[in-house]
Amino acid sequence: MSGAAQHIVVMGVSGAGKSTTGEALARHLGWPFVEGDSFHPEANVAKMRAGMPLDDDDRAPWLRALAAEIGRHEARGQSSVIGCSSLKRAYRDILREGAPRVRFLHVHGPRDLLESRLSHRAGHFFPAKLLDSQLATLEPLAADEDGAVVDMALSVQDQVRQALRLLALDG
Repeated sequence: MSGAAQHIVVMGVSGAGKSTTGEALARHLGWPFVEGDSFHPEANVAKMRAGMPLDDDDRAPWLRALAAEIGRHEARGQSSVIGCSSLKRAYRDILREGAPRVRFLHVHGPRDLLESRLSHRAGHFFPAKLLDSQLATLEPLAADEDGAVVDMALSVQDQVRQALRLLALDG
């Protein structure tokens, strides 16, 4: 698919480092980075701030807005990197509606590291107490899904290197 636009969704539960890894990957590739959290309706943000997990009905308009954003990049012939939890295959299916080549990079790691990161994160609307709900919702990438998994315990630079290799974006 050389020359064709593609869209890498950096996925995982809160605290995995989707934004950090996604921004670094986008910078390396020279592609724009889209912060999925900025597409949440205010009602979703308020619900999470109050310590209540989102359900499928809450997530649906957010995922459709992100699929539309992917579609806008696709219409310009522009590849992109998007940070979005994409916890369930059904959510990833909605994102795949945005363009012909939507791929996933799952930043994954152990619960204790996730919890540690969340407890030390300042200024984010997602409280650490919602981690268990996300872990319970998470459906890892299936063998037939276009994507790869990287270890969140690696340095960001090593995560990007591994992503480039696993997604065959390294030249």
